[in-house]
Amino acid sequence: MENKAAEIPTPDWPMTPDTLLAHLTKIGIAYDLHHHPAFFTVEEGLAFEKDIPGLHCRNLFLRDRKKNNFLLCLQNATDVDMKKLPPLIGSDRLSFGSADRLWEYLGVKPGSVCAYAIVNDTAQNVKICLDASMMSAPIINFHPLINTMTIGVAPNDLVRFIESCGHIPYIIDLTPAAP
Repeated sequence: MENKAAEIPTPDWPMTPDTLLAHLTKIGIAYDLHHHPAFFTVEEGLAFEKDIPGLHCRNLFLRDRKKNNFLLCLQNATDVDMKKLPPLIGSDRLSFGSADRLWEYLGVKPGSVCAYAIVNDTAQNVKICLDASMMSAPIINFHPLINTMTIGVAPNDLVRFIESCGHIPYIIDLTPAAP
C-alpha cells in the first residue's frame, strides 16, 4: 500500500469529524465508532474492515455535463457501469468531480468522501443517491468526514441524518446499471 498521509482536520473545515459525531448524538442517532489507519480505496480498506461489523460502503462524487453534482453512496459489492447510471439518477453523461469541486460542495478531500459530507452542502447543490441494496442491512458503514475512522449506523438513521441536513435521500435500485 502506498504511504499516503491521513487527512488532518484544519480550521478551514466546514465541519470536523468530532462536530459531526456530536451532531449525530444530538439528533439521537446511535453509531459505532472504529479507528483505523487511513485508506483511500476499497481494496486498501479490506484488511481493516474485516473486523468492523456491518456492510461496508463507498461513495462517488459525480458531475454531469449540465454541472449537476451527485453523491452516490453504495455498498462495496455493488458494481456500476457509469454509462448506464445517468437515467437512474436523473443526470446527463457523468464524470468524477474534481478534488476542488469536492472541497467546494462537500467540504472533504479525496479519500474521505462519505454520505455524511452532505451536511456541508447547505446550498443544496448535490443530489444524494443511496444504493437500495444497502438499505436492508442492519448496519451500514461510512467514514465520518475522515478516512481514519468508520462509523456504523442503521440505514434508517442515515436517511434521518440526510433529511436533517435539508436534503432528500434518493434510494435507487442500481441493478440496471450493472456491468
